[in-house]
Amino acid sequence: MEFRHLQVERDGPVTMVILDRPEKLNALSYALQQEIEAVARSFQLDETTRAVIFTGAGRHFSAGADLTDTERPQPDTRLGALRQSRIGPRMIRELVRIEPITIAAINGVAAGGAACIATACDFRIGADDCRVSYPEVPLGMNLSWSALPLCVHLIGPARAKRMVMLGQQEDARTLLDWGFLDEVVPASQLLEAARAMADRYAALPPLPIQLVKRSVNAISQAMDESIMHAEMEQLMLTHSTEDFREGMRAWFEKRTGKFTGD
Repeated sequence: MEFRHLQVERDGPVTMVILDRPEKLNALSYALQQEIEAVARSFQLDETTRAVIFTGAGRHFSAGADLTDTERPQPDTRLGALRQSRIGPRMIRELVRIEPITIAAINGVAAGGAACIATACDFRIGADDCRVSYPEVPLGMNLSWSALPLCVHLIGPARAKRMVMLGQQEDARTLLDWGFLDEVVPASQLLEAARAMADRYAALPPLPIQLVKRSVNAISQAMDESIMHAEMEQLMLTHSTEDFREGMRAWFEKRTGKFTGD
């Protein structure tokens, strides 16, 4: 399988998946989301890979959803728009369902959808200069992509409310204290540390490892889909508001938005 926006490097039982749009800070275009979904599915019948590392090419993990994506198809109807919007949550669900152990090696910034990808992994290692944020609410929209429960599971409801509502970047030490990150290492040692973690899990018997992973996910995520079933409809609602339009204008103009609740 060949990809335009991903590098997939296999080395024995460990596979590294690298988001590869460094000129766009690895922003998650529609095409890149499709490729991440596809690579996640490719592990379903892969009995060789026992651990998967996700990271970003260049300075950053990913700047999040590509708000300037010119290749995204333009649907003619609201139904088409709703179906197209489901690529995000589908991608996250496929990442969660990867049977080998998954590790996010977070370099630089992981914003919005990139933070969603990180929470869909089993473990997260951060460079000591990494920063993670969910900027959706200040832009006038809800956090979607089935990611809100994953964040709550990791850091608890109060911290999840703070992180998601304020949308501010949190640094590596804060994220480690909160339990969002499992480990923080110097940026120069990030991939080495991720590989060392991957090797530890890859050396163990794969069947019980993958069975435990599935069971833990089933316990912790039992209600997630029923709670978040209408998230994309909610996203379409927020996209129809004046506050959303003001949030986007403010983002592009690099100023603070003025919101009215309209």
